Amino acid sequence: MIFSLPPGQAWIQRVHDQGSSPAFGLNRSELHTRLGLAGPDVTFPRVLGIEASGVVEAAPGTTLRPGQKAVALMGGMGRSFDGGYAEYTLVPAGQVIPVDTDLDWAGLGALPEALQTAYGSLTTGVGARDADAVLIRGGTSAVGILTVLLAKRRGMTVLSTTRREQRRNELLSLGVDHALIDHGRIAEEVRDLVPGGVDGAVELVGAPTLRDTLRATRAGGTVCFTGMLSNEWIIRDFYPIEFIPKGVRLTAYSGEAADLPAEVLSEVANALRRGEAHLPVTVRGMDEIVAAHDDMEHNRVLGKQVVVTRG
Repeated sequence: MIFSLPPGQAWIQRVHDQGSSPAFGLNRSELHTRLGLAGPDVTFPRVLGIEASGVVEAAPGTTLRPGQKAVALMGGMGRSFDGGYAEYTLVPAGQVIPVDTDLDWAGLGALPEALQTAYGSLTTGVGARDADAVLIRGGTSAVGILTVLLAKRRGMTVLSTTRREQRRNELLSLGVDHALIDHGRIAEEVRDLVPGGVDGAVELVGAPTLRDTLRATRAGGTVCFTGMLSNEWIIRDFYPIEFIPKGVRLTAYSGEAADLPAEVLSEVANALRRGEAHLPVTVRGMDEIVAAHDDMEHNRVLGKQVVVTRG
């Protein structure tokens, strides 16, 4: 639940409620913090977790209503103050997004940060238009899969990558038009499929593949650098004129709770609830967080991992 004490603050309380236990998602941001790769805004000791889901118990001085299902994300959660890897999480009410859905807790717990990132990357980052051809580099991640979902709902042609042959059919089953095996260089294959190059691309792997992603994009197209699945985000000896192809735009994206419209969250949650879309979710218990982090670090899981609390 979300249970508020000071005005403008809200508790996310994780108890058996509405028939099941709320869940929180695991993110690579938390992996980076654990590995010592996070930025200067992280202070210790710290409870990790950049997102949470729950029910509003009380939030004085806000428009949030008691009993309202909601999620919370970003704004320093799990970095400058304690985050979602807990039974209770206190967050500023401005980071809480109400959601109207009957989607189960595991499904809802998988959405906040990944959906915010996918939506912002495709809209603010790429500026993608309906019917564009887009490339998603790192397509088996939760952000990659949700970017596919959003793009296909807008009629886009989607190319997406995986490093593992056995996951090609999984990508196709999620609606991807062209699933590519990523050996580090796919620009030529992309241009064979989309003459002239894709209109836009979301780079989720990071620095090692960015240059090739730029080469797969047409002049006038846009590449959005969003993720670091490779755990590498610094480009050594970066010379823009030589690195970026003529006419290709390079942007970046990093968002907050305010960048995810409540109606988009509810729309996607309900599409998943109705079976119109699919996000693979691996559900873990609180006692499995160590194993879950190890699976995340070694890229063993398709889609999103969530931890269901036990009340």
